[in-house]
Amino acid sequence: MYEPNRKTAATVHRMGRGHADYPHRSRAEELDIQLAGHLSALLAVTDELGLDADAEQIAAHVARLRGTPPARHAGLSGEHTPELHRRAHDLAARVLLVAASRADTGVAILAAEQMDAHTAALAATDLAGAH
Repeated sequence: MYEPNRKTAATVHRMGRGHADYPHRSRAEELDIQLAGHLSALLAVTDELGLDADAEQIAAHVARLRGTPPARHAGLSGEHTPELHRRAHDLAARVLLVAASRADTGVAILAAEQMDAHTAALAATDLAGAH
């Protein structure tokens, strides 16, 4: 019948060894990576909306977190402006959550301002559509 390989069974269960062989990231480093990713996504939508001043602020934070300037959005998604504002609002909310967890006050303030701006833009669109 089937007989397990005794040589491999012994090596499979060694848990304590080998873990120091690869680099580990700290919680702060993981949050930096996550925050830079969310900010980059927000930057792409902000660029598509043509909000240059806001995009420059976001790009500066991405550059600070990554140590290099971000790649800028070159293409257009073709989404309607209200949908872009909704997506930007959602991304800004994610940025705010990670920034708060990371205790990055500057990015948290920027994210809250972005959420307010996109909420106002959506309200203006709704009012314009009502008339």
